[in-house]
Amino acid sequence: MKIIPVIDLKDGIVVHARQGNREHYQPINTALCQSFDIFQVIEAFLGVYAFDTFYIADLDAITHQGDHNQLIADVLARFPQITFWVDKGYQAYETSVDHPQNCLPIIGSESYSDQTVAEIKAYKNNFILSLDYSNSGALGAASLFSDHTFWPKNIIIMTLARVGSNNGPDLDKLTEFCRRYPGKNFIAAGGIRNKQDLIALSRAGIDQALVASALHSGMLKSEDIAELQAKLPLLLLTARTTGMW
Repeated sequence: MKIIPVIDLKDGIVVHARQGNREHYQPINTALCQSFDIFQVIEAFLGVYAFDTFYIADLDAITHQGDHNQLIADVLARFPQITFWVDKGYQAYETSVDHPQNCLPIIGSESYSDQTVAEIKAYKNNFILSLDYSNSGALGAASLFSDHTFWPKNIIIMTLARVGSNNGPDLDKLTEFCRRYPGKNFIAAGGIRNKQDLIALSRAGIDQALVASALHSGMLKSEDIAELQAKLPLLLLTARTTGMW
């Protein structure tokens, strides 16, 4: 199980995402990090575990209220050994731009319409797709959900209503995606509370998960992450042989 810490940027600072209500997100101030400075938040996460991948959501860009392009560029330069998955909302592919080696774009369905979705083919599958869901259902371009020729290998299933909640991940939805499309790598996002949730996700076929609140609150500790990395294959084998799968 690979855990990817999440950083949400709004108005130049790191905020605490809760259930997709972006206008009400508050500056980060948690047991893990009392600063909303992105560099200090990253260092705090690295103090928990030597993560090699982070997810950054530029909420200003996603909501068309500016962007954090320079700040994100500074982050990429400061931490060249870390890969950053970056969601900037609608992103027109620019062939003339020198794309940093440690940055992988996130294409979120909520930021695309059926009129603009064909543009993502310019990325030649060098991106991660995020299929975004609210309480009312799928968000954005319907064709991203129905036309699997748009799908790269790695796909986030983002349940916004569970982000920052204490409701747990959407196991039913994630299990169904893994069952129907075994050739894809699905990444869980939203609602992950603790080690037990991550074990349940692994049993469902999920190998990667986006996590923020559980790290900030201390519900997911460094020893939990190390244990998951070391023992999860044995846990899954035991589940299969004992009928717990």
